[in-house]
Amino acid sequence: MSTLRCCRHIVFKHLKLWNFLRDRNFCFVQSLHSAAAPVQSADRSWFKWAKNDKTSVHGYQTGQKGSGEIGLSVYKAKNMGEKELPGILVFDIGGAFGVPESHVEFLKKHFNVITIKEFHNSKVLHEKIKSIFVFERRPLIDKELLEMLPNLKVIGNSGVGVNHLDLKLISSFGVKVTNTPHAVSDSTADIGMALMLASARRLVEGCCIATSPDTTHFAVDWLGVEVTRATLGIIGMGSIGYKVAKRAKAFDMNILYHNRNRRKEEEEQTVCAIYCKNMEDLLRQSDFVMLVVNLTPETHRLIGKRELAMMKPTATLINICRGAVVDQDALVDALQNRVIRAAALDVTEPEPLPRDHSLLQLKNVIITPHIGTATVQALRMMTEEAVENILAVLSDLPAPSEVNPQ
Repeated sequence: MSTLRCCRHIVFKHLKLWNFLRDRNFCFVQSLHSAAAPVQSADRSWFKWAKNDKTSVHGYQTGQKGSGEIGLSVYKAKNMGEKELPGILVFDIGGAFGVPESHVEFLKKHFNVITIKEFHNSKVLHEKIKSIFVFERRPLIDKELLEMLPNLKVIGNSGVGVNHLDLKLISSFGVKVTNTPHAVSDSTADIGMALMLASARRLVEGCCIATSPDTTHFAVDWLGVEVTRATLGIIGMGSIGYKVAKRAKAFDMNILYHNRNRRKEEEEQTVCAIYCKNMEDLLRQSDFVMLVVNLTPETHRLIGKRELAMMKPTATLINICRGAVVDQDALVDALQNRVIRAAALDVTEPEPLPRDHSLLQLKNVIITPHIGTATVQALRMMTEEAVENILAVLSDLPAPSEVNPQ
């Protein structure tokens, strides 16, 4: 009998036994898992067929039933209480810093969700945790935590930026890191456009004037500038930067961009973007400069006194990536001395700024509380993308969005 036929025989033998034992409240998931493993290695195409028929490992993990009412969900196994799912560590559930409760319900379909508090109260849980879901930069990943997780395989970060994670340290423990670049691109591009429009038309100032009890009239010389047909310089033309360009095209903006790698010609033509090999050329020509880069040692304080001096005195700086990309002391000086017209920031360093920080005292600055991805839809998609990455790693498959240590 061939290897493939042997594997099939073993699996179907176990399925028959499952039907017999299911009504007697027994569970042999581990046995089935052991039988299914050689099938995957022996014939991947047959394994895919088994998944589609919902009689494979996927079937009992999700609780789905295949033909013949073969339900392999351990929810059905009364003697187990809860199904055996890989443990995932989260900071907390709900509240100001925890994973939203609606997202936790989704996580529970795939994982045994364990909070930091539960983790520290029970050493038994240490070996059960195979993944960590980092939401809003929590929990803190340090050497002490990694040493307490002998079976940890992957850290799924919710969001694109991973500067809060020590990638080299994590990699030294044989643990992979993933992020969620696809889920955040639209919402972050939206906030970039919103900040540009708000700054150009002085919306925050205007709102204060319109609602102030001291306002008796609206001055005719209170003016903003137009975005339409202005020149936008995008520094960082990745997924988010490109979506900003798509939106800017609808405003008939002249689009310049600077990136480590030039985009394909057809991609440039789609958004009518012109590549600037030197960032200085972009700074000198742009009415609005938008920062959309990852924070790396190379981009730390990418925009400082020298770069700000190259910008037009009528230009606006918009930052939607990371606060440390800008030298904030230099930015304060440039704004106070009208080296540039204005700034619009969704990110600062630190967050939030100290209440007496000079940036908070300036009228030509708009600051929002890092809300680039703060939409119902984006947060949900980030969780879903993180789960997809984590499940791939736990299944020994390539992660769709793995972050390589620098």
